[in-house]
Amino acid sequence: MLYGWLADLILLAHFAFILFVALGGVVVLRWPRLAWLHLPCVAWGVMVELMGWICPLTPWENHYRRLAGQAGYDGDFIQHYLLAAIYPDGLTRNVQIMLGLALVVINLAIYGLLLYRARSQAS
Repeated sequence: MLYGWLADLILLAHFAFILFVALGGVVVLRWPRLAWLHLPCVAWGVMVELMGWICPLTPWENHYRRLAGQAGYDGDFIQHYLLAAIYPDGLTRNVQIMLGLALVVINLAIYGLLLYRARSQAS
């Protein structure tokens, strides 16, 4: 039972990280000092998507699922939990690249707005 809880805890942490990467820029608009934490997270998220890497949390979660007697899964977190619901065909390399590029574009827009605000306040 402990291993199942650990796997679920890793799953929740993984999901929270993905939300922070995808939507953390909005939080940074309110609290700009969080940029020092958000930017490295975005960089990691973009690299994982663009390079086709598997996040280290995925095999860790699978390890604890197997120890709990549950089935692990192939692929990555996004493919298994998120894209399986959104894209029934699964995660293709092109979709993965588009997700990574979307992260870059969204965050460039948010941080551009932050820089604009900072310059406007300095003037």
